[in-house]
Amino acid sequence: MALSSTARLPAAEPAKRPARPGRRLAPYGFLAPFFVLFAAFGLFPLLYTAWVSLHRVELQTSDRMDWLGLQNYTRLLDDPFFWNALRNTFTIGVLSTVPQLLMALGLAHLLNHRLRGRAFYRVAMLMPYATSVAAATLVFAQLFGRDYGLINWVLSSTGLHPVDWQAGTWASQLGVSTIVTWRWTGYNALIYLAGMQSIPGELYESAAVDGASRWQQFRHVTVPGLRPTIVFTVIVSTIGATQLFGEPLLYEGNSGGGISHQYQTLGLYLYEQGWTFFHLGRAAAVAWVMFLLIVLLALLNAAIAARRNRTDR
Repeated sequence: MALSSTARLPAAEPAKRPARPGRRLAPYGFLAPFFVLFAAFGLFPLLYTAWVSLHRVELQTSDRMDWLGLQNYTRLLDDPFFWNALRNTFTIGVLSTVPQLLMALGLAHLLNHRLRGRAFYRVAMLMPYATSVAAATLVFAQLFGRDYGLINWVLSSTGLHPVDWQAGTWASQLGVSTIVTWRWTGYNALIYLAGMQSIPGELYESAAVDGASRWQQFRHVTVPGLRPTIVFTVIVSTIGATQLFGEPLLYEGNSGGGISHQYQTLGLYLYEQGWTFFHLGRAAAVAWVMFLLIVLLALLNAAIAARRNRTDR
């Protein structure tokens, strides 16, 4: 049967050109600078620190390395100052992290409602975080001064006895924790606020229709919706507490963490071993213990969060 003059054959698909090698390699080229910088300033120092931790290396003769194996780690386990620093790190971490995150959650809940000048309050939240560690710590060290500090003056005015905020164990740890809490509460509050704004408003409307109060909406809508954000802030705060260094160093101005090491953290202990006693190998071992501790705590928090999610389903 002959085809009519108006009938047309289907147009042939244009032949696909093979992709140029440059196009296939372009994404890797864009990512290459990151991996190069990470390998140079992240991976290599981490591995080299592990290698140094297996040797006796002194700061004065850093080019000489004597193989020790795991002796630097076993000496840490026998050092009471290491266990004291570990205990202080845990105590200061709890004293600073728990109130910090609770206050941040409450402030974010308040800012999530319609308030006048919300932009001003959000900027004000970041002011402590933008303040340098040195400036904030020096100011708080004056406030917690034993003889002329403002806090002891207030205590004396109310008939209470003044507190030696730098010599007492719990008092000094509370003073350092106060600085950390002041600096990081607003930062975490803004993170929680961003998470709250991603929660669908229909959930609050449904809860209000069912007669839920503001507190019940917060417990049963806001907190479950913020669970991934809360896990993130807990992990980040745990890492920060483990690496705490600037605040306790400048609180009294020495790496010992007080007269009796009452608030010496692992970061201060590392600094003391490497740059006061000049034992770089032992300081590297402390650094790796801190790294492994951070990984363990992060995995523990993730496992607890995953188990909680499974039980809620």
